[in-house]
Amino acid sequence: MSRCSAGCSALRAAVLGAALWFSPCALRAESAQAETESARLATIYYGTETEIAALIESLQTEQTDSLDDELIALAQNTRNRSILQKLFDFFGSRDKAGLEERAVRAIEERDRETGETVVAAVNYLGRIQAKGAVEPLRKLIAAGERRFMVSAIQALGKVSAADRETAGATAEFLVSYYANEDPPDEYRRDIIAAIGETASPAGIPFLAGIVSNIENRVTLRIAALEALSKIGDMDGLQAIIAAVSDADPNVRSSAVAALGPFAGEDADKAILEAFRDSYYRTRVSAAQASKARRLEAAIPYLKFRCEHDDIPQVRDESIRALGAINTRETTDILAALFENLKSSDAVRIRAAEMLVANDAESCIEKVIAEMDSAKSRNQSALYNGLLKIVGAAKSDRLESLVRRFLASGDTIERSYALDIAANNNFRSLADEIRPFTEDRNASLARKARLTLDTLSR
Repeated sequence: MSRCSAGCSALRAAVLGAALWFSPCALRAESAQAETESARLATIYYGTETEIAALIESLQTEQTDSLDDELIALAQNTRNRSILQKLFDFFGSRDKAGLEERAVRAIEERDRETGETVVAAVNYLGRIQAKGAVEPLRKLIAAGERRFMVSAIQALGKVSAADRETAGATAEFLVSYYANEDPPDEYRRDIIAAIGETASPAGIPFLAGIVSNIENRVTLRIAALEALSKIGDMDGLQAIIAAVSDADPNVRSSAVAALGPFAGEDADKAILEAFRDSYYRTRVSAAQASKARRLEAAIPYLKFRCEHDDIPQVRDESIRALGAINTRETTDILAALFENLKSSDAVRIRAAEMLVANDAESCIEKVIAEMDSAKSRNQSALYNGLLKIVGAAKSDRLESLVRRFLASGDTIERSYALDIAANNNFRSLADEIRPFTEDRNASLARKARLTLDTLSR
């Protein structure tokens, strides 16, 4: 070995030795982590359903996938109802593949599984849109077993959506099943919704027929309108527009809501006309459709509804729509609503929320000033509503508020101050936050520690 190599080796050994000598905490942490991992593996291999459920809950809280392979292996080899349900739910909640084969096997061998396990398997396949599940789900529906029908119908629509050809075939299958098998009423709405989930134009003529037939139950006509909206194909637009003038107010409001995805003058006119409907849900739907389309032509209608409508929900949705459209004109309208002391607290809070969401830097100081004024006037609802908005905002102008709350605020204000500091990465406030890690209020102390951890990253 050369003198240089020997020297480098000696240096590396010295550094490693120093690291081992001066980092006992790191070693202990690594050892504890290894012990935890080993204990968790033992639970998967030998644990009861209760112990495995607790483990899954911990993994869910930690948002980790470190043991997914071991859990997949567990699923392949167990028929324990509780364990399988927990595994299907855990993987499904993360849209995580890996259990498709086991889920399909649960369907095909359902006589050997509990009903709850089969339903969990079906729901999992739908959640992750497992392409290979189309045929097993169709067979399950064709078998007509009542305990599985609703879940199977819903899942079939979802798993078919990813592939255009499969979606078309599934839409045709569901239409045929509806027309020829005379399914019970309890399944009809789910079949209609599943046709919409496929997003295939193949289902449009059937859905349009459901909508236009006034002898159909209102719930079915509404489901068909929602399905046409989900598909979003222009071939379905005329059926929706025709329903905007329906005699039934629930059909009218659903038709207006269904217009959101459709472009064009006809759809715009139908939405604007819906603001005149005496049924409040139709006006709500008009505001929601305007929001979805960011329909600038609706601005004067929305302004009028904010100022004059006697239904709080209409006012609220109109303010949300103005916020989504987000032009200079809508900003001025929202600012006027917020600054008008005669506006209701709910209107002022929602207007402030939209203003802050769109441009916190330009309005946050006004919101803070009004928040302070509301506190001095004992307007607790307004103060709490504005405090919540400020607590979630992002702006460099909030640093002075955080300092003020930490120095003289109550427990709630200090809690919000910590949120603001974390959201805005106010690292300069670390020294002022640190004393609160020892606060008598355990919740505040815990949040202070978490905040410091966030700021140190």
